[in-house]
Amino acid sequence: MYAVIKTGGKQYKVAAGENIKVEQITADVGQEVIIDKVLAVGSGADLKVGAPWVAGASVKATVVAHGKHDKVRIFKMRRRKHYQKHGGHRQTFTELQISSVDA
Repeated sequence: MYAVIKTGGKQYKVAAGENIKVEQITADVGQEVIIDKVLAVGSGADLKVGAPWVAGASVKATVVAHGKHDKVRIFKMRRRKHYQKHGGHRQTFTELQISSVDA
């Protein structure tokens, strides 16, 4: 059984036992998180789509770790104008282990 969930403004297709990295969630490591914004639930060829959420569906996950992704380098330059600007960004994430998908 799998589900399509929405968290952090993004959508993820998840199944029990998977690890996913989502946008930062304010929860401690080891804490169980229940995600109730489920867009679709499926099992094989059977698919139940919500409008916008599937009623009564939820996904239980456990917080494994918090961290930062690799640095994204930002470089801006205007030729012949002596303008260069360097920057960078590291997005934070929370790693979740999906324990169950409840329809």
